[in-house]
Amino acid sequence: MPVRAEGLTETAADPSPPPGLVVVGRFERETGYAVDRPTGSDSWLVIWTTAGAGLLRQGRTELPVGPGDFALLAPGVPQRYAVSPSAATWEFWWAHCQVRPAWTPWIRPYDAGDGVHTTGPVPELLRGRVESAFRRMLDDARWTGGEPVRPAEEVAVAHSAVARELALCALEEALLLAAAAPSPAPPGVDERVQRAQTLIAADPGAPHTVASLAGAVALSPSRFAHLFTEHLGLSPMRALREARLRHAARLLETTDLTAERVAAASGFASAFHFSRAFRERYGVPPGAYRGSGGRR
Repeated sequence: MPVRAEGLTETAADPSPPPGLVVVGRFERETGYAVDRPTGSDSWLVIWTTAGAGLLRQGRTELPVGPGDFALLAPGVPQRYAVSPSAATWEFWWAHCQVRPAWTPWIRPYDAGDGVHTTGPVPELLRGRVESAFRRMLDDARWTGGEPVRPAEEVAVAHSAVARELALCALEEALLLAAAAPSPAPPGVDERVQRAQTLIAADPGAPHTVASLAGAVALSPSRFAHLFTEHLGLSPMRALREARLRHAARLLETTDLTAERVAAASGFASAFHFSRAFRERYGVPPGAYRGSGGRR
């Protein structure tokens, strides 16, 4: 079944592409734009907003989205999305595809109900990289073995198996960046504390110390530790420990690494110390957590 770009949007009851296809595009739409699918989509729909605002409805769930917001809508649930009534425009990347099984642990914590998953706004530091991943997905969907063709229309359908896999790899990077990004800091948090949070989240297994983090944000260790605790309510080392445990949990969910290797990759000095800390945090040892599929 061929898919035409003009058939994907702005219709009274807009059909979705067949579930086997990978389709990606970038839209800039004004007030009045809306897509309505009373029977839902045959594939997952991924939307990442770059400017303006949109309003997503899936089943009984309604979700406003703005710059940086990443949302996934599961198939089979009635959905409608449109430019938000409070905005003049909505600019966003979108993709229709089937999600890879490996993505499930990444998106499970962001389930908002009715098959809607939203990671919240991607931090400013990562938005350029997410944009690049979507741009690469668009190019890869057109892959024919040579230089990518870039027509004016920013919509592409991945026809070949290679093009589909390349496009999904690019989407996987965008999704992983969104899912792994640190939660937005509460209003009023010092930007140096936010930068330290980003450094921890980017590589929890690195040998961070109060001194190294303080140096990275141009503060003395004592001033940095006081500021961090004052703004976030926990010490830098406590925040690092929590980030390492979350990182370890994701490795247990998505890889076959041994507990010893997970401990080392997550920055723990020993497998014994890791196992004890993990049990305190999740209520079960690492092996049992993996056996449960991360359902805790």
